[in-house]
Order: sequence, then C-alpha cells, then structure tokens
Amino acid sequence: MAQALVPLKDLVRAKTRLAGILDASERRALAQAMAEDVLSALARHPGLSTVTLVSDDPGAHLLAGEYDIRCWPERDLGCKGLNPVIAAASQRLLQDSDETLLVLHGDLPLLTVEDVSAVLELQQQTNGLVIGTDRRKEGTNLLAFDRHCMPHFQFGEGSCEKHRIWAAQEHVTVDVISRLGIALDIDDAKDLEFLYAHLVAAPKSKTAEFLSGEDLVARLALALASLSTDNALLVEVAGSHE
Repeated sequence: MAQALVPLKDLVRAKTRLAGILDASERRALAQAMAEDVLSALARHPGLSTVTLVSDDPGAHLLAGEYDIRCWPERDLGCKGLNPVIAAASQRLLQDSDETLLVLHGDLPLLTVEDVSAVLELQQQTNGLVIGTDRRKEGTNLLAFDRHCMPHFQFGEGSCEKHRIWAAQEHVTVDVISRLGIALDIDDAKDLEFLYAHLVAAPKSKTAEFLSGEDLVARLALALASLSTDNALLVEVAGSHE
C-alpha cells in the first residue's frame, strides 16, 4: 500500500499568472476544479491507504470531506513555505511507515488512476526516488519515495535536475517519469492552451466542466489566440460550443 500527500495553497490567491485571462473568482474556481480532479483520482486508487490534503484554505476541510480524505491545516505543521511544509508533512506520514509516499501538486487536471499506478509500481520496483516531471521536463509535479530515501525537497524552478542531483549525491536510485496526466500542470496561459488541446481525455472532469461554459470558452479562445502563433485549435474549440 501507499499514501498520498497533496499540498494546496490558499485558493483565493491561486494562479495569479492567469490574471490577464481569468478574474479572481474564476481563478479560484479553476484551482478548485483541478484540485478536485486530483483528489478524485487519488481517492479512487485501490493502492492508496491514505490521502492527506495540507492546506490553510478556508474550504479545505469541506473539500477533503467530499472525497473522504484527511485534511491537515498547514499552520499546524509549524513552518512556512512549500518545501518545509512538504518535508514536515512527509516526516509525520512516514515516521512509522514503510509505505511509499506520493507527493503531488493539486493542479494536474488530467491525472488518472493509471498515472498513479505507473508511479507506484516503478517506485516499489526500485525502492528509490521517482520524479514526475512537468511537460517542459524542468520542474517537478510529483515525487514518490519511502522513508529510506526521502529527498531534500526542492520544488520550484529547475527542481527536476535539483532532485536528480540530490539522488546522485545520496546514491539513491532515481527514475524520471513523464506522462501527460502528471506533466500537465497549469501555471500560465500556454499551459491553459495546452490543456484545451487535451480536454477530450477528461470530458467528465471538474476542470472540463468549468472550462466548458460558452461565454468562458469564447473569451479564453480570444485571449489565448493573441498569445499563440497558431490559434486554429482554439477557434475550433470555441466553435464546438456554439
């Protein structure tokens, strides 16, 4: 069996780099929809004994309750910042456990049960560190490890290479996995554009439902088209909702 840990920032302040496309309420709704898709995939996975959401967002406990998972307030961990919070939560979860721990972001709207299985199987085969990279192969969207190879967490710019370097220095086996459901996190307009191209893979997801409103689709298509040299796909997506 394994556990999963999802750190989630305050949804009111989420996705500020999308401010030129979505207003504050829409950014919060998108962040929540993506988090729900991640939690749904984790809650359905038969190999996970526990899923823990760590967040100080006022609605975090209600969100966790929807998927029958555990919620820890970030402030109770006694530290601040993504990496210290993940380290403190990971240590608490694995202090008396030999299970694999899966740490992943809450903005992976195409994450599937199969993605989770692929990561867990790989980690349990190697007993090392598994890095789920972003689509640019630079960042880290997911880590899987056990208490014997808990990494020095370095989420942020260039984190994939930083995690690889740590593993090499500590003589820990490391594998990098790249799958669409793990690689596609949503930070900026280009990520949102890429998401539109793959929403067909998750037609019943909360994220797809949020992004399918006719007014929003048309507005996003126009906004994204101004940022893209090839907007044929966006025009097609907008037209499909007319």
